[in-house]
Amino acid sequence: KGVVIKLGNNFSYTTLVNKNILDVGAATLDRKVANYAKEKNVGNLEFLSCIPGSVGGAIIMNSGCYENDISKVLLSIRAIDKKRLSVIEIKKKDIKFSYRGTDLPNNLIIISAKFQGALGAKEKIEKKQSDFIEKKKSSQPSQIKTSGSTFKNLSKDKKAWMLIKEAGCEDFREGDAMISQKHCNFFVNNGNAKSSDIENLINKVKKKVQEKTGVNLELEIKIVGEK
Repeated sequence: KGVVIKLGNNFSYTTLVNKNILDVGAATLDRKVANYAKEKNVGNLEFLSCIPGSVGGAIIMNSGCYENDISKVLLSIRAIDKKRLSVIEIKKKDIKFSYRGTDLPNNLIIISAKFQGALGAKEKIEKKQSDFIEKKKSSQPSQIKTSGSTFKNLSKDKKAWMLIKEAGCEDFREGDAMISQKHCNFFVNNGNAKSSDIENLINKVKKKVQEKTGVNLELEIKIVGEK
């Protein structure tokens, strides 16, 4: 229930404003930012090619992978303050980042961001990006419907998938939703799963992991609306 605002094509763009600084619309797909940066010989943004979704969500979630995240490349954001109905700019220094999160208030709609990369040789950037993509393909489900990484990792030694496996949840399923055989922190829609199937599967795994390991898994994905 409520209103959903979807940013349209006018918010999907990437421009080079300085030799290594990109101005990016919040609706731009993360992988498109990585590809654009590569063409402009700008590195350190290669990891975005492995992040599903768009820039606005990536900032809110402080998305990342392979020892990289948004906090390392962000310079500033522009956002609409829903309370004042005005556009404001927020510098990186005024944002507190955490693992898969920020302290940005809910009354903001991010509309654009500035990222700072590092100038480099296109061949090296391309190789690094390609290595990231291959690494992801070999360890995570691809070309299939998933919600992405479901639970947050507690630490390097206590990753969510390890706890799910330890608790014996690998073969759990609800309706047409099941746990990926390739990576058990990814929950798969086999084609006809309802959102409630995914949510029931999440709750089933969360409960089992707590019973078996004593760990209360925290969601990395965000559930919006009613079940």
